[in-house]
Amino acid sequence: MPDTPDLEERLAHLIRQVDDLSDVVARQDTEIARLTARVARLMQREAEREADGSGGHVYGDERPPHY
Repeated sequence: MPDTPDLEERLAHLIRQVDDLSDVVARQDTEIARLTARVARLMQREAEREADGSGGHVYGDERPPHY
């Protein structure tokens, strides 16, 4: 059975790991929220473009209209 100082050291290490992982999860949550908002804006912009009929699709070897 491990002695008390060994248990205290292991506990301190585990607490540090939990704190580090908590920081990572918090950063990831912020990044996910930012990316989710960005995707929502892009989806809205694309929906508006489709509604305006200015979607502009290029198929295969078609030349763009400015040629």
